Amino acid sequence: MKKPKIFVVGASNMDLISYVPRMPKWGETLHGSRFHMGYGGKGANQAVMAAKLGGEVKIITKLGNDIFGENTLKNYKSMGIDTKWVFFTDKAFSGVAPITVNTGGNNAIIIVTGANDLLSIEEIEKARDDIANADIMVCQLEIPIEISVAALKVAKDSGVTTIFNPAPARPELPDEIYQLSDIICPNESETEMLTGLPVKSLKDAEKAAKSLLERGVKTVILTLGDRGSLLVEEKEIVHIPAVKVKALDTTGAGDAFVGSLAYFLSSGKSVTDAMRRASYIAGVSVKSSGTQVSFPRAKDLPEEIAN
Repeated sequence: MKKPKIFVVGASNMDLISYVPRMPKWGETLHGSRFHMGYGGKGANQAVMAAKLGGEVKIITKLGNDIFGENTLKNYKSMGIDTKWVFFTDKAFSGVAPITVNTGGNNAIIIVTGANDLLSIEEIEKARDDIANADIMVCQLEIPIEISVAALKVAKDSGVTTIFNPAPARPELPDEIYQLSDIICPNESETEMLTGLPVKSLKDAEKAAKSLLERGVKTVILTLGDRGSLLVEEKEIVHIPAVKVKALDTTGAGDAFVGSLAYFLSSGKSVTDAMRRASYIAGVSVKSSGTQVSFPRAKDLPEEIAN
């Protein structure tokens, strides 16, 4: 059987995770309980999630000529991800993301994008044939927005389904982003920032999603944390409840959802079925600490989810 083909355009970061009893106040030095270093970046996480499920995954990203970059490349290869379009630069360090996680599993993240900012439109064009050969292309906002727009245009020109994850959040996006995206997949805070509308209830979420549809996107999938996810299209609105779990670390849960969503849609699943499976996998990811290491492989999932 043909493997689902996913092309990811996005950032690679090294996650530097500190676990603390609570978030520090301004000017405060706080003792943490432990420290973890792992591979991250929204593009990298989504690519790894899709690969762990069995997808044929390619990523275009840029790393620094440093130990973080070298190890990130090795990590991609160990996950079975095609690294043909992984570029290096000596003009910036690899991206890093210092992350603070409290005992409730909630996190605060600082992103220093570094080499990710130097990915160019010319490099996107070099990958045009491989983007065109994908079932789905995924991109986010940890790289310069003009690079995401260029990638979305290449995918749209080739008839490739596009998923746009507008994260990290920013208040305004070019109109063409919505028109080039088949699916936009923001979380609650990203939705509030994009629309200026509250997302305190499912009815709020529906109203905010409809305002995104008006901008030209065909399908809106809102991730709502422990409330699950919400599909909003012109003729259909479906709420997929979350699986109830005790969260240890929510870092990367949204990326687990998006990477899984891309994989299952590439496999030919319906949008609601893909959302249901992706929601389950995101729930599995929050039960363990770390980001990519918390993402399950297909063999570790129930048959009704992984199949």
